[in-house]
Amino acid sequence: MKLHELKPAEGSRQVRNRVGRGTSSGNGKTSGRGQKGQKARSGGGVRLGFEGGQTPLFRRIPKRGFTNINRKEYAIINLSDLNRFNDGAEVTAAALKEAGLVKDAKAGIKVLGNGSLEKKLTVKAAKFSKTAKEAIEARGGSVEVM
Repeated sequence: MKLHELKPAEGSRQVRNRVGRGTSSGNGKTSGRGQKGQKARSGGGVRLGFEGGQTPLFRRIPKRGFTNINRKEYAIINLSDLNRFNDGAEVTAAALKEAGLVKDAKAGIKVLGNGSLEKKLTVKAAKFSKTAKEAIEARGGSVEVM
């Protein structure tokens, strides 16, 4: 293959439509804008969400509450999920990700007290529920807040 033989893929290149260049072009005279009206004028048209003067949908819908921009979302894990690890293992965010228990660590890991724990583990996470902390320590494991 030589440089002069290179051609773009079929259909990947299209000629720009030149409007207002005579009647025979198919887009002459009114340039595809139709006859008169707001949309025919230069700079014409309506803003986003405009419904012809009718109260727009956004204003008709009730609004409640607010969104806290400082909200932290934690990846949640239950005690019963920690039984996957070997006795005496160190459970970190990386270990949980590797085990496939957590897809995205988000703002950190929070351990909840659902289920029962049968192993002695060292768990490192951002947050622990009171019951989870007690259950881990009752098994002889340790809890480390990161």
